[in-house]
Amino acid sequence: MLIIGLKFHNLKQQKTQRLFWIGFLVLSLSFFSSCEKDESSSITAVQPISQKPLGKILPLGASRVKGDRPNYESYRYELWKLLVDENYDFDFIGTVKDPGNYPDYAGLFFDKDHEGHGGWKTSDILDNLTLILEETGVPDIVLLSSPGGNDALLGVDYNEILANINSIIDTLQGINPEVIIIIEKQAPARSTAMTPELNQLFNSLLAGVHNIALYQSNSFSNVITVDLATGFNDSLIQDNIHYNQAGAKFVANRYFEVIEGLP
Repeated sequence: MLIIGLKFHNLKQQKTQRLFWIGFLVLSLSFFSSCEKDESSSITAVQPISQKPLGKILPLGASRVKGDRPNYESYRYELWKLLVDENYDFDFIGTVKDPGNYPDYAGLFFDKDHEGHGGWKTSDILDNLTLILEETGVPDIVLLSSPGGNDALLGVDYNEILANINSIIDTLQGINPEVIIIIEKQAPARSTAMTPELNQLFNSLLAGVHNIALYQSNSFSNVITVDLATGFNDSLIQDNIHYNQAGAKFVANRYFEVIEGLP
């Protein structure tokens, strides 16, 4: 009986040892498996850098927006390239496209959409703006070009020009209360075309646009000036009014600096 008891005890001890080692192996395999999963998950968790969102951009104004290659340039193509280089997610919108030929850039076709109409005054923009926005959709950013430029050339009263600019902004903010409006302190015409009367009105418009931007900005919608007047000279003009290629780059860079500073 003693011998049988000893054999039974030894068998029981061996079984316990086997169970111990089996348990140890299971825990070890679970540990290494979890390490492999953690390593794998850390690799797949890395995400590509996303584009910086800007949304829908409406270039709005007259012939300086439109452009007329090869006769004169618009700033839009140069600005588009700058935004592409910085990986912005954006879409130029508008009801018209200019017929100019623009080279592809970074494997992309130039987005020609805009709302620039040769000869348009502030009253023309205001009268057509609601219909334009019904067709284009609501913009996130508006680039308001040379406000009052054609008005000044055609002798429209200064106070009427300011009233129209304010109404344009009111309309945009009424459709999108959070719209960002970048409004030009516009570049002058060629120096020989700037008569004393036109020069006086031009300087008044620069001050007026500055004050409008301050007055019309609110906690939801920013109205920001882009200074195209400072540093602009005749070397950037194709004819008396419109940009050459260097002028288009000058304007695009000024716009880009403002966009880069947006919150």
